[in-house]
Amino acid sequence: MKTHLTILLVAALPVAAGCVDRELFVTSEPEGALVRISDRELGRTPVTTPFTWYGDYEIIMRLDGYETLTTSAKITPRWYEVPPLDLLSELAPWRYYDRRELSFKLTKLVEPTDEELIQRAQELQAKNLEPAGKEDKAE
Repeated sequence: MKTHLTILLVAALPVAAGCVDRELFVTSEPEGALVRISDRELGRTPVTTPFTWYGDYEIIMRLDGYETLTTSAKITPRWYEVPPLDLLSELAPWRYYDRRELSFKLTKLVEPTDEELIQRAQELQAKNLEPAGKEDKAE
């Protein structure tokens, strides 16, 4: 009888083993910005997504009337996710929840005046008409 109980407990151990549920919650001010994290579109803020890996993530946020925000966020592991403790947290009979929150403030887009646009166009035209550099002429 004891051997059957032991076999049952050993067989149930992988099912009972815990794990870590990782979740990233992204907000913006104002709300409604389109969020891309590491080339994956998530939706509009506020948005929640699961994540698997710790490390650096590239974040792009877009909203009409606001400047596009391109930044990065470093997500570091919690103490129970650092080796060799991560093995114990995976085998624990309970679940860990690792919820991270990222919040960004978007800057209102300032439309250039007609005079500024004309000046920029003239500067680009002048730059375009400059002769090529010496390294281009060497060939």
